[in-house]
Amino acid sequence: MLEESGMDWHPSCSPELLHLRAHLFQKIRQFFADRTVLEVETPLICKAIGSDPNLDFFTTNYQLPPTQRTLFLQTSPEFAMKRLLAADSGSIYQICKAFRNGESGRFHNPEFTLLEWYRVGFDLSQLMDEVDELLALLFEGSVKLQATQRVSYQSLFQQNTGLNALVFSYQDYADYAHSSGLIDAIAICKHDHLLWLDFIFSHQIQPHLGQNALCMVHGYPACMSSLARNNQDNPAIADRVELFINGVELGNGYYELSDAKEQERRFDNEIAVRQDNKRPNAVKDERLLAALEVGLPNCSGIAIGLDRLLMLLSNSATIDEVLAFSISRA
Repeated sequence: MLEESGMDWHPSCSPELLHLRAHLFQKIRQFFADRTVLEVETPLICKAIGSDPNLDFFTTNYQLPPTQRTLFLQTSPEFAMKRLLAADSGSIYQICKAFRNGESGRFHNPEFTLLEWYRVGFDLSQLMDEVDELLALLFEGSVKLQATQRVSYQSLFQQNTGLNALVFSYQDYADYAHSSGLIDAIAICKHDHLLWLDFIFSHQIQPHLGQNALCMVHGYPACMSSLARNNQDNPAIADRVELFINGVELGNGYYELSDAKEQERRFDNEIAVRQDNKRPNAVKDERLLAALEVGLPNCSGIAIGLDRLLMLLSNSATIDEVLAFSISRA
């Protein structure tokens, strides 16, 4: 609940957490400087926005009399960073704010901090290696992590549920929901394979991932990855990875899709889903598509939520404890 009292002037976090955040940023910047990865800044207010049906966004009115237009606060800096990559920036990273409407809770604040980076010439396996190196550095001297785990989405799903994540059978999924006490899933997910995967994964699998260890889940079903390439050997799988520690999702990365026509097709499908679900309209990023037409270099990229990372590093129970001012005190 948002607090309206003017008496709540003080920060959400302790001075120690302010120092820990600054130290974390220093270590990240040194890590990428040592690897000659360029730090960049991109606009957080843009004319277009990602079309992901699961994300809500903020809008603002840009007034330049006599005209006025709606602009969008970015849910991620991804599209603008890819435009830099297409313009031969080389490998890049940034630490920035991102904005997602309607998100508030233990692990969510509508304004949050992302680390996002792209490595030219890296496939997904090489990116995962670098993620492992970075997190080992960031956790050094604080939380003791066990050996990193790498596991495929399909094998996790099979082991935990007995279901095939790549082949949807409504009856099989509904039977599993009944036997597992997930009766709400039937009414919520209906015949939508993607919704079933999200529901079952978040309730039955994610809470157990990465117990005192970094767990990298890779090889997601292709229907779950709008911005990733499909695997060359198995097009039913996308070259996507997600990061988990103690059941907390930290990051999401891809071997980046570079086919402009395929990307536009996926955007159009997502916009249609948004319309069917009566979600706010997203404006397709034509500049990103134009950049993909020119040519995105082969690259992999990932975004990591730094506020959640700070929660783990400081053993904090809520995201508010690591923010200078949470939304209730902003």
